[in-house]
Amino acid sequence: MATTTGTSTRELAASIVERLQTAGFAAFWVGGCVRDFLLGREPQDYDIATDAKPAQVEKLFKHTLPVGRKFGVMVVVEARQQFQVATFRAEADYQDGRRPAKVVFSSAEADAQRRDFTVTGLFYDPITKKLHDWVGGEKDLRARIIRTIGPPEERFAEDHLRLLRAVRFAAQLGFEIEPQTFAAVKMLAPKIRLISAERIRDELIKLFAPPTGRAGTPLPAARPQISGGAHGVTRPTSSAARGLVLLRDSGLLPHLLPELIATIVCDQSSNYHPEGTVFEHIRLMLEMMPANAPASLPWAVILHDIAKPATAERDARTGAIHFYGHEKIGAVMAERILQRLRFPKKQIAEIVACVRQHMQFKDVKQMRKATLRRLLMRETFPLELELHRLDCLGSHGDLELYDFLVTQAAELKKKPTIHPPLLTGKDLIKLGMKPGPAMGALLNEIRERQLQDELKTPRQARQWAKIRIKNTG
Repeated sequence: MATTTGTSTRELAASIVERLQTAGFAAFWVGGCVRDFLLGREPQDYDIATDAKPAQVEKLFKHTLPVGRKFGVMVVVEARQQFQVATFRAEADYQDGRRPAKVVFSSAEADAQRRDFTVTGLFYDPITKKLHDWVGGEKDLRARIIRTIGPPEERFAEDHLRLLRAVRFAAQLGFEIEPQTFAAVKMLAPKIRLISAERIRDELIKLFAPPTGRAGTPLPAARPQISGGAHGVTRPTSSAARGLVLLRDSGLLPHLLPELIATIVCDQSSNYHPEGTVFEHIRLMLEMMPANAPASLPWAVILHDIAKPATAERDARTGAIHFYGHEKIGAVMAERILQRLRFPKKQIAEIVACVRQHMQFKDVKQMRKATLRRLLMRETFPLELELHRLDCLGSHGDLELYDFLVTQAAELKKKPTIHPPLLTGKDLIKLGMKPGPAMGALLNEIRERQLQDELKTPRQARQWAKIRIKNTG
């Protein structure tokens, strides 16, 4: 990632540390960026810790934002990029499971000790290229373990969101959660209900995010990059699938997405779904998500069959399991879930559309040309198509209908005249028609005939409409 001036984000982050050190302050990169560097992954952002106080940071840097001054947190803006610069601190008296009531500026070692997990408690000096590890984080990185710094019950009591962060880190990094830490997650799982919907939503978005396809870059130091052994250190094809399983196994799922619990034991007919339960179907779909997929795709996957348990019926004669109307009921449930998690209205609308319409794809070869073209021209069609592909791959594996739709969509692109309607209301008024319901009905009929290739030019449409208006006038 580079800035408009050509200076990389890494170089900018190093220059901030260097300026602080030149001014006589201690300064390090901290947290996730150090972890990611050691694992050969490209950090998404850089956080810097220092013994400089907020007022001193303001004097050193031209552009700063006092985002959390009383907690010692400033943002330094360099080349239009933001870097969090925080004063070393110790925290105490967490009373709401989120924020400390008391913050005391401290040393780098004390700052490391107040953090959540050992693998995010590492400090790195990019100038001397020295790693500082006061919490055993490097050892846990090598062992591929997520472990709290200090007693897990204490760390999770300080901020209940850490229960979910433990699961996310394990899923995204391909690590295991240390037994005592995992036991504490299970025991304290109900506490996650005390966290705001917005904070939970943001963590779940990260947990279920499609793979980025972003290449890692090694730590710029003589220190060896940490190896993952036979398993490697790159991100799995999709960490979302493992995240879903960890939510179930940790006991967090019923407190975050309780509607999914019933899918765990909801069987499906083996002829279409040899994979087994609805939960397993969703897991397989998440596992196959492509890199850089739309942000709404994982949520369309998770919610597309959410109403199957509520609509399941077994045929007494054949034993087949049916889920009649699950897409319609599922759309209602999906909307309720996404609203509860405070998703943006536009994103809710497109995910709900995917849930409501996903069963239409089984009938595409039997559709009239106009009906099929309407489907292909929907704003959500690319997202729906990818959902359908994953739906097939996560079950019977037959991509015949997917391939058919890809071909049809390509053919439609060659017909640009199909996309705009041939006539508008103004055209019909010029032909002598008065505005009203009859005009809307006639416009719809003209559009239907256009999509059926029965009317191909505005002239043809005007001539046809003139006759219809005359005959019905």
